[in-house]
This record gives sequence, C-alpha cells and structure tokens, in this order.
Amino acid sequence: MDTMFSAFETMVKSVSDWVTLAFDRPSARAIVFGVPIKGHLLVEGLLFVVILFLLSQKSYKPPKRPLTKKEVDELCDEWVPEPLIPSITEEMKYEPPVLESAAGPHTVINGKDVVNFTSADYLGLLGHDKLQDSCTKALEKYGVGSCGPRGFYGTIDVHLDCEARIAKFLGTTDSILYSYGLSTMFSTIPAFCKKGDVVVVDEGVHWGIQNGLHLSRSTIIYFKHNDMESLQSILENVTHANKRTKKLRRYIVVEAVYQNSGQIAPLDEIVRLREKYRFRVILDESNSIGVLGSSGRGLTEHCKVPIENVDIVTAAMGHALATEGGFCTGSARVIDHQRLSSSGYVFSASLPPYLASAAITAIDVLEGNPNLITKLKENIATLRKGLLDVQGLEIVSDPESPIVFLTLKKSTGSIKGDLQVLQDIGDYLLKEHSIFVATSKRSTVDKCKLPAGIRLYVSAAHTKTDLEKACESFKKATAVVLADQ
Repeated sequence: MDTMFSAFETMVKSVSDWVTLAFDRPSARAIVFGVPIKGHLLVEGLLFVVILFLLSQKSYKPPKRPLTKKEVDELCDEWVPEPLIPSITEEMKYEPPVLESAAGPHTVINGKDVVNFTSADYLGLLGHDKLQDSCTKALEKYGVGSCGPRGFYGTIDVHLDCEARIAKFLGTTDSILYSYGLSTMFSTIPAFCKKGDVVVVDEGVHWGIQNGLHLSRSTIIYFKHNDMESLQSILENVTHANKRTKKLRRYIVVEAVYQNSGQIAPLDEIVRLREKYRFRVILDESNSIGVLGSSGRGLTEHCKVPIENVDIVTAAMGHALATEGGFCTGSARVIDHQRLSSSGYVFSASLPPYLASAAITAIDVLEGNPNLITKLKENIATLRKGLLDVQGLEIVSDPESPIVFLTLKKSTGSIKGDLQVLQDIGDYLLKEHSIFVATSKRSTVDKCKLPAGIRLYVSAAHTKTDLEKACESFKKATAVVLADQ
C-alpha cells in the first residue's frame, strides 16, 4: 500500500512539475493590459480540443415512432383553430340609423323627418333637377353599368367627356376617372410610390390615404397634424441625414380639408417646402372641390397656388358633385402612367356612364351658379357662430371648412371614452330634437390618433332655420348629457 501511494505521489509531482514548466515557458506567457498571463497557449489548446470534440458529436434525435390512432385523436381534440375574425365587442354591435329617403339636408329616419348633417352634399346638388335629367338620359342611352374595365371595352364616350371636363375646370392637362371614390387614393398612391421611396404624410389623413400608403410599401414618416414646423424638420432630416436620399423618390401627402379634423392645409407653405427640399406633392381635394376658392376650384385657388405646382391632385366625386367615383388630375405623363399601372383603373369595372354624366352636369351647375358657394360660406359662418358657446364642446375646424368639427373640452382620458360621450350626445340630438349628426368613429385598422369629435357637414341647401335649430339643440343636449361628466 505504501509503495502504491508513493508511486501516485511521484506521478502527481511529475505532472505538477510539467504543468509549471509549461506555464513558465516564455512562449506560454502573455501580457494583457499590463497584467502577465501565463499558460494561455495551453488553455487555448484545451479549448480547441473541447470544441473539436463537441463538433464531432451527433445531435440528439428522439427515436422516430409513428403516432398511434389514439394519440392522433387526442391531438385533434385538443387543437383549437385561430379565429377568422377578432371577437365582436359591444362597440362593433352598434347599428347606425337607417335612412328611408334621399340623404339631402333633410332625410327620414324611423318615419320621422330630421335635419341631416351627416351627408357631404356641400352644394345641395343631391336630387337637383338637372342632375336627375342627365342621369335619366344617360340610363336610356347607355344602360346602368359598363360591365368591363376601361382597358377592356369598358371605355364609353361619356367617360372621356367627363375626364376632359374635369381637366378644363381645374386647368390641368388631363384627368383620369375611377369607379369608386375611396379607391382613387388606394390606387393612385401605389401607382407612384414604391418600395424604398420616402413618403412624408400628415398624421391626420383619412383611412383611404393610409391604406394606399400601406399598399405602396414605401417608407412612411408622419409629421404632426397640419404643423409646418414639424414638416420642415422632417424634410430637413430626411434630406440631409441619408446620402442616398437624393437618389430616392420623395413625396409629401396631405388633404386639402382634413376629414378627421376639419382643418385646411396651408398649401402655399407646403409648396414652398416642396421646392426647397425637392419633394413631390400628392393632394387629396375630396372635401375642397366645389367648396374652397372663389369659383370652387379647391385649395389651389383658395391659397392662390398654380395647380401645376402640385404634382398629383385627387378627389372623390361623392361630396360636392353629388355623384360617385373619383378622379386624378395633372400632367399628361402623370395620367398616362396610371392608365397602365393603377390597379383601380386597370382591373375595376369602369364608372357607370350615368354617374359620369351627372359629374359633368354638376360642374356645369357649379360654374353657372357661383351663389351656391356664397350660400355655403354663409351657412358655415352661421353654424360656427351658434356653436361657439356650447357647453363642454369646442370647435377645432377651420373657419372656412365645410366640416364643422367639435371635440370635448375635457377628455375622458381615452378615445373610446370620448367617443361614447359624443355618441350619447348624437343619440340624444336624434331622439329628442330630430338633428342627425355623426361622430368620427374609426375602424380598427385606422391609425389616425387625432381626438374624436362630432363631424357636421354643412350644405348650401340648409336653411337658416335648420342651422338655428341645430345650435339650440346642441346646447340642450350637452347640458343634459354632460351634466353627469
């Protein structure tokens, strides 16, 4: 036993001497940050051996065994599929009132005549005799629909006449018609803005523009709502922060009259920034055509900006023109490009001929009756004046906007809570005073973060009595609904 212990002690001493010798060799020494480190070569060698050993090992794989029928049945019983749609909330179950007559300044709901402030019939042309006669003649001549896209035998002469009439009215080279107002922005933006392009857009734009931006797959940058300092700051950063920016296509996207706030974009300032930073401008004039400017030619006339300084102008025709569809207008190159690459134009059935005929007639009526714009402006001023001292609400829209937008002076702390209070006011107005208004309720996919409000669309067809009744009714409704707030 003593002999074995002595032999083991000798072996340990030999190994210790060998390790000490290896660590004391000059080649096995290193100095890191002034601290001598010995034996790093030995350690590295051992690590290398360990790594090789691990790499040579096969990864563990459980033995393959087919599942039994019982196991398959148990897995199937436990599996729960993902729902096709999100769960339905109480808010989603809300059913808006159903109109039982034309959506003019007065309409019928539940058999009762009400004053209507939910229709964007700004000039009161809905049901106009000349528009109805125009539609009747077009229906007799062309029928109801076109039954084909514009590029596949869906182009009718009245489409070309309407495009030429719009271009002449706005002072542009050419125009293009779309069969649905919202799809105008869905299609126009992706036709020009592509992946990698930079788009600077107002945070308050409506959902149609948001969806067009999403489809474009461009780099989207939002600036503060109608804030030109915020816009300039972003343009400055985009232009100078990236050397590749000058090689990219760059756009500014704004609305003339913002549907989500009723504010008017300062186009003259936007054009100045556009020229300074070399951006292109896409302008949606859906709520300004037939409203702004001395002759109703929109924001460009209102701000005294030549329309050729705006690269792309779009608009829905379901507002002041009291028809349906939309259009884009601009240079010949801008329009020709869309005829080949805009999905809403290439693949959708063309605008029903009678609607194109109605649009032509609506422009003729507008040009022949400038007093309609004067009457509309008077009605806007009257309604705003009467709503200035309504308890708990404040007007945030522009004084010349046809959309009078009211928000709560004191928020509940959430958009959902604000919307519920505003909806209670709207329900009370309809039930007790026969005044029909709408809140700025947004879909779950709408990214707009502006405060919720009550949106009143003013029409030239509203009478002074309608406006005075609305103002008095608002004061009574807020006094009752907001008393518990």
